[in-house]
Amino acid sequence: MKSDILRKIIGGILLVSIISLCFNKPFQDYLHIPKSVTLFEGQNMDINSNDAIPVTANVTKDDSVVALSQEKGKFSLDGKESGKDEMILELAGFPIKKVDVNVLKDFKVIPGGQSIGVKLNTVGVLVVGHHQVNTDEGKQSPGEKANIQVGDMIIDINGTKIEKMADVAPFVQSAGETKESLKITIKRDKEEIKTELYPLMEKSDQSYKLGLYIRDSAAGIGTMTFYHPESRKYGALGHVISDMDTKKPIVVDDGEVLRSTVTSIEKGSNGNPGEKLARFSEDKEIIGNIKTNSPFGIFGELNKEIGNGILDTPMPITLSDQVKEGPAQILTVVDNDEVKLFDIEVVSSVPQKYPATKGLVIKVTDKELLSKTGGIVQGMSGSPIIQDGKLIGAVTHVFVNDPTSGYGVHIEWMLNEAGIDIYEKEAQKAS
Repeated sequence: MKSDILRKIIGGILLVSIISLCFNKPFQDYLHIPKSVTLFEGQNMDINSNDAIPVTANVTKDDSVVALSQEKGKFSLDGKESGKDEMILELAGFPIKKVDVNVLKDFKVIPGGQSIGVKLNTVGVLVVGHHQVNTDEGKQSPGEKANIQVGDMIIDINGTKIEKMADVAPFVQSAGETKESLKITIKRDKEEIKTELYPLMEKSDQSYKLGLYIRDSAAGIGTMTFYHPESRKYGALGHVISDMDTKKPIVVDDGEVLRSTVTSIEKGSNGNPGEKLARFSEDKEIIGNIKTNSPFGIFGELNKEIGNGILDTPMPITLSDQVKEGPAQILTVVDNDEVKLFDIEVVSSVPQKYPATKGLVIKVTDKELLSKTGGIVQGMSGSPIIQDGKLIGAVTHVFVNDPTSGYGVHIEWMLNEAGIDIYEKEAQKAS
């Protein structure tokens, strides 16, 4: 009894001393402990406090939800059941902070790293430029006269849906011969606009022209980020695919993911990002579809399981507010089809509350990767980032003036964009 009273007196003196050292800075901020934490069932997470301050933790309500241990000022939370609880942090017997603990159902995905080929088909046909038609009355552009702009999507002509470039030519020739206008519907951003266009005859080949350059598909390479076996959903690239001419995101009607093989590397240097050179696999095997092209990457479903040969078992993920600065690794291909792990450093991580890109800044430290690529190169986008045995994000962009460094996106937002619910609570067990 006396020892408890003595301990509390000593603790009170220590608490007052520490608070006085903090001046006007709130003590809770000094501990750097959040007001609430979320973790997955069966996973551990550290809540960092100042190593110099001995803090104990008590779980309130049902102590079967989380198990707590302390080591050098860090609390390791090990989720046991899904639900919400709270813990009280104490200093020498005095409560200093209440922390809400939210435990989610166990969740895992298989990391990628494979080089993939990407084929996108646009919604309608994309206008990528204007050109002048050389007529008897001089050079003119029917497309410009009709106020059709670069980046517009032609989705309908004379009431007929346009899906590919081959759909356009018959309308142009017929309207030119009858001297009638084409009733065109274009999609500009989220707005649909109707206009009229009169095709003109090109003197050199006696054919009718729109005065527009158009395209209905795009292709490239990237890296697979994750695969969710239960739903067959995947995510890749980590950033939006934009048209190389219009610089605008491609609005996807559908698309395909294929296997690809890296043939060579153009090494990056300051001011000149490098690039993976790759080709689609010889069998042109389609391994999945593309349903979405968003700021967080491309998403769809795979028609078969794929492996990277290194980490082919389901792996837990880390939420954006739990990513730590420090050593990590990426999975990627720099030669043929071989996926390898390379060392990087997480320089900074923004604990984002809402979906956003560029949440991570990373730096390549692996000597082998630096020797082969100079750092981050085009085609590496989507390479999964692994830290402490968990998937934390994907590589997205390289810094032009420093190819050893670049941005990453948190895996939490890629999974959200893929339509995978990682915040699912397990049903409460019957008593």
